[in-house]
Amino acid sequence: PKTDIVFLKVHKSASSTVMNILFRFGETHNLTFAFPIGGGNQLFYPQHFMARFVQGFSPKSPQHFNILCHHMRFLQPEVQKVVSPSAIYFSILRNPVHLMESSFAYYKGTSAFSRARSLEEFLSQPYHYYNPTDSNRHYARNLMTFDFGFNPDGEVSTRRVRLMLEAIEASFDLLLISEYFDESMVLLKEKLCWDLDSIVSFPLNIRDNSTKSPLSNTIVEKIKDWNRLDWEIYTHFNRTFWERIDRDFGRERMQREVKVLRERQAELARTCLQGMGSVAPKDIKDSSLRPLQHGNARILGYNLKQGLDKETELMCRRLVTPELQYSSALYKKQFPQKPP
Repeated sequence: PKTDIVFLKVHKSASSTVMNILFRFGETHNLTFAFPIGGGNQLFYPQHFMARFVQGFSPKSPQHFNILCHHMRFLQPEVQKVVSPSAIYFSILRNPVHLMESSFAYYKGTSAFSRARSLEEFLSQPYHYYNPTDSNRHYARNLMTFDFGFNPDGEVSTRRVRLMLEAIEASFDLLLISEYFDESMVLLKEKLCWDLDSIVSFPLNIRDNSTKSPLSNTIVEKIKDWNRLDWEIYTHFNRTFWERIDRDFGRERMQREVKVLRERQAELARTCLQGMGSVAPKDIKDSSLRPLQHGNARILGYNLKQGLDKETELMCRRLVTPELQYSSALYKKQFPQKPP
């Protein structure tokens, strides 16, 4: 199994679920994480990543960490200072239309979105609300482009798009697609030489449907136009994703592997969860399993079955622990407080 991994956690793209997979694997195999200084869940985002943002990094005696997966704005020369040269780099992308709709609910408090009553209103005259000099502008335009380290307000010329795609291809071994999450996990399992249980997951940090709004065709086209760079990234890597499956896997084998993965997931849900699925925040009985609520989104969580044996309870708890709580627990484990 590969143990040196860089995951670029792109916002609102099922990346919290992927992070849970990495946390569980790292904890089980006693791997080191590149944590932000002082803990927390962002590596000084939205600044470009710097090696000195990592707790325990020292330029004099550079230490390699196994897993780098907290939110960052990608900058490969700096990333290379904290991980092994043989690390596998991967990320996950999401259709920019869904991404924008999700961002609008989740980041409603940002300067670009706070004054617009609806996404339609924002898109009717975006520059009335959007200011390219605002420090949190990236949540409102070409968010994936920004996370990959590029300028979200850059011009959309053929040459520029080509250079951006080439740069991403040169840096990353694998780009997953959140709309095809199970297929993505099968590809990831193969790339990392992991076993099935390492990549099984329950969806984390997801919204309930009451805050999701259906989008008209007009709005969809406006979102694509407004996020043209993201659209170029997504359509390109969605295509290469399926090319990779056809080349390395074949559709039939992929269907078989996805079926096995879903069966194992259903089995774990029966073992671990009360009621098999996610519940509203107010219905989560164990407060330590309650995810952070943000913006106008209502983020769902889980209840574990009572009376599980110790080992099963631990396995199940790891599967449903929200990102912030899990990250904090791993940080304390890696950097135990010395008694005064």
